[in-house]
Amino acid sequence: MPRKRLTDRSLKALKPTKKRYDVMDTDVPGFGVRVTERGQRTFILIARYPGSSNPTRRAIGEYPALSLEKARERARHWRDLVRQGIDPKTEEDRLRRLELRKQQTTFAAVAEDFLERHVKGQRKERDTEREIRKELIAHWGERPIASITREDVVALVDAIARRAPYLAHNVLAHVRSLFNWAINRGTYGLETSPCDRLKPSALIGPKQARQRILNDDELRAVWHATEIIGYPFGPLYRLLLLTGARKTEVAGGQWRELDLHKKLWMVPPERFKSNATHLVPLSDQAVAVLRELPRFTKGDHLFSTTFGEKHVTGFSRAKVEVDKLVSKRLGASPPPWVIHDIRRTVRTRLASLRVPDMVAEMVIGHGRKGLQRVYDQHRYVDEMREALELWAARLRDIVTPPPENVVRMRERV
Repeated sequence: MPRKRLTDRSLKALKPTKKRYDVMDTDVPGFGVRVTERGQRTFILIARYPGSSNPTRRAIGEYPALSLEKARERARHWRDLVRQGIDPKTEEDRLRRLELRKQQTTFAAVAEDFLERHVKGQRKERDTEREIRKELIAHWGERPIASITREDVVALVDAIARRAPYLAHNVLAHVRSLFNWAINRGTYGLETSPCDRLKPSALIGPKQARQRILNDDELRAVWHATEIIGYPFGPLYRLLLLTGARKTEVAGGQWRELDLHKKLWMVPPERFKSNATHLVPLSDQAVAVLRELPRFTKGDHLFSTTFGEKHVTGFSRAKVEVDKLVSKRLGASPPPWVIHDIRRTVRTRLASLRVPDMVAEMVIGHGRKGLQRVYDQHRYVDEMREALELWAARLRDIVTPPPENVVRMRERV
C-alpha cells in the first residue's frame, strides 16, 4: 500500500487500474484515498473503531466534492473520537439529529406550524398570517424559539408601537397565542412563555378604538374611484358601502350564498364572526352591482382573479390605488382611513337615519347579547331591509351629481 503526502496535484494524477487500490497519506496516520476501476477517488480512514477488534476502512467522502483540507480535518476529528471510545458515525448521526431538531424548532418553523395547525380556517386567517410573517418571522425567523426572551418581545412591540400602536396590540396578541399554543403542543422544548405577565395596556397603552368615518365628499370620491378601478375591487368596494358587511364576508362571497330573486345574501357560519348564518338583505342598488359581476366556469367566487377558483386578494395594492384617486378627486389627501372604517361609516349613517340601534347593529353583523339573544328569535330581516334601503337612497343622493337645472338654481340663489 503506497504512502505519500497527498496533494491536490497528486490526487488528480492518480489513474484508474484494473483493480482498486489505496494510497495512504503521510500527514495523518490511517488517512488515505481509494481509487476505483472507474477512477473515483474516495477519502478513507483505517482505524480500530469501537466495537471492532481489527482495523477497518471507512469512507470519509468523495474527492473533489470534499476537499483534501476538509477530509484531513475530518480524519483527525475521527481519530480523536476513536481514542475517546466514540464511534464517529454514531456521533455524526447524533449531531445530525440535533441540527434537524434545531431547524424544526426555529421560530420560523414553529410559526409555520402554528399558521397551518391553528390559524388556518379562522375568519381573520389572512390578516393574522400577514402580520405574523411581516412582523415576527421577518425578525426572529432563524432563531431557536426557546431563545426568545421577554426583552426580545418588549423591544419588538415597542418598536411597532412607535409607528402603529393598534398593530402593536395585534402583534403582542399573536406572540402570546403562538407561544401558548407551542407550550401546549409539548414538542418544541418550551416550558414557559416570554409573554407571561406582560400587560398590553402597560406596555403599549390602552387599545384605542378607531373613530374614523367618511364624510359626504369622501364617500363621493370613493364611489367615483370604484368606477375607475373596475372589477374586482370597484364593485367590491360598492357592496361594502351599500351593506356595511365585513371585508372578508364580501370578498369571500360565492354565488351559492345569494338569492337575487329574494334580494338576500346568506353568509355561512364559517365566514361569519359569530359562527352563525348572517342574513344580509340586499337593496336594489346592491342587487344591480351583483348582476353586473362576471360569472366564471372554474369556480363560484364573486370576486376573483383566478376565474372564480379563489377569492380575490391584494387589498393593500387596491387601497393604494383608491387613495390616489380619492386624493385627486378631493384635491388633497384626506385623513388616513382603512377599509374597516366603511363599516363604522355605514353604522353611523344608519343612526342618522333614525334606524333603531338594535336593527343597525344587526345590519353590520353585531349579534344580540344576553337574554335578548336567548328569547328574541326574530330575525329582523324586514327591518334590516328597510334600513339598508334608506341608506342606499341616502348614499345615492350623496354620490349622484345633481341635475344641471338644480345646479343653475343654486347658482342663482
